[in-house]
Amino acid sequence: MTASVHSLIGPYALDAVDDLERAAFDRHLSECGACRAEVDELREAAARLADGAWSVPPPALRENVLAAIGSVRQIAPASPAPVRAPRRLRLVTAAAAVVVAAAGAATAVYAIQDHRVRVEQSRTEAVRALLAAPDLVLKEGTVAGGGRVTVATSKLRDAGVIMLAADAAPTGGRVFELWTIRSSGPVSVGTLAPGQTVAVQVVNGMEQASGVGVSVEPPGGSKTPTTPLAASVPL
Repeated sequence: MTASVHSLIGPYALDAVDDLERAAFDRHLSECGACRAEVDELREAAARLADGAWSVPPPALRENVLAAIGSVRQIAPASPAPVRAPRRLRLVTAAAAVVVAAAGAATAVYAIQDHRVRVEQSRTEAVRALLAAPDLVLKEGTVAGGGRVTVATSKLRDAGVIMLAADAAPTGGRVFELWTIRSSGPVSVGTLAPGQTVAVQVVNGMEQASGVGVSVEPPGGSKTPTTPLAASVPL
């Protein structure tokens, strides 16, 4: 049994595989008693974990999220206002940037593109692993003005993915900002760009969060969410 087939045990137990993967794994199960036992154990564990908050991921969830990652820009957490550097330091930095640009612009562009590819691959792998978690729970909420927020969380992985799909961007040049609600207060987990209405954001440490919120803020985000929230999803 190859490593790639081994990785299908969890998704297969939760019916989160496509038709080709299911057919290949069915063939393997007919020859492997150990895998059949593991699948049965995973299904039993999932049943015991089931409660009022449990929801089985729809078959298209994984494919939809992974497809969205390739076309949705990654959003950056809100950060404090930058400290203005002394004039001399700014001049030195600017001069250095000119030298670097003149000496190796092509190399710099390649390095940036390579970094972006690696970041995107890492994010895709994180989402794929999370959506294959045996204790995955889905919660949804509506966005004021139209749209939905879907939050998938796993206690086993102590992580979650927030998927925003708004029908329209905020007016007046304002932007959406994502938050996790914790006992210590709201924590920003990303600010969208002006005009951006769709986001897929991986968030670690979700076990301590009691909810997810979406607010409408000035460009660059705010230190605390503006109320009323555009969307709220209790976890």
